[in-house]
Amino acid sequence: MPEVRVDPLSGLKAIIADARSDRPGSGIAQAEPHPPIDPERDAFAAGHEAQTPPEVDALRPDGSAPDTPGWRVRVVPNLYPALAPQAPDPPREARVDLFAVSGARGAHEVVVNSPESVPSLADLPAEQLTLAMEMWRARVAHHASHGAACVHLFVNEGRSAGASQPHTHAQLVALDFVPARIARERERFGAYATATMGGNLLQDLVQAEVRLDQRVVAIDDEAVVLAPYASASAYQLLLAPRAPQMRFEDGGPLLAAALHDALGRLRRRFGVVPPLNLWVRTAPRGAEHFCWRIDLLPRFAQPAGLELGTGLDLNPVAPETAARELRDA
Repeated sequence: MPEVRVDPLSGLKAIIADARSDRPGSGIAQAEPHPPIDPERDAFAAGHEAQTPPEVDALRPDGSAPDTPGWRVRVVPNLYPALAPQAPDPPREARVDLFAVSGARGAHEVVVNSPESVPSLADLPAEQLTLAMEMWRARVAHHASHGAACVHLFVNEGRSAGASQPHTHAQLVALDFVPARIARERERFGAYATATMGGNLLQDLVQAEVRLDQRVVAIDDEAVVLAPYASASAYQLLLAPRAPQMRFEDGGPLLAAALHDALGRLRRRFGVVPPLNLWVRTAPRGAEHFCWRIDLLPRFAQPAGLELGTGLDLNPVAPETAARELRDA
């Protein structure tokens, strides 16, 4: 029977309706492979550095010059940024209390994960994925140290997941405010620590999941991979460090091996890597208790009227089913 579950980290509700995965058009078993990339038209490929804005950072083991080949991971400003460092405040409407507005100030960057023309993180060798994630960490640390209230690093793969470039890349936005959902998680971590005299919400959640052993997908020396109890979408995964740490940017395990394994399990389960969104959740400004993590959401369907109109998530595959299938993959 369908259930309404509450996400322990955000407090938001999701409907788990397992039988809906069998309905026509659910898309669960119809993931298509990413189309091949034409290297000659790939703006992010090595040798095409002039097709992007000048780089702001790069991993160049051979000491090559900026904006030339020889890099392993490269960072450039987003050509179509959602934020600008010096965005001015626009004119206010007469009724300021009804029409709040400010300039969208911050940074918006692209991290090109590989010089090779591949469409998915899953196509990267483990070593290259680690190098890419090390750059993710370096850029998050850079913006956090320069006063960003919230740094959000994310990956979109596939057009249905919002990717405009097929070459594997991450994006980073550095905000001067903390978005409501992240602020909500910050407050829940703080409230839980107060109620439990210092307990860490994500650490205790992971320990409970390991004891129950219903939604755990994989465990290694650094990370636990699980299908969250109130998964917002089918085959959603959460990757948590085994030793809790507030901030991704503060060092410690990257969880690269766990992410490489999780992507491989999705590929084996579906025959291809489905379109997906991935993000790194790190402690925002004002957090006294937190634990960073990676969220990974395959995209088999678009949100529709129920989700968009109510804010409820509707998941047609129970997390227990997803975890079992991915363990077996």
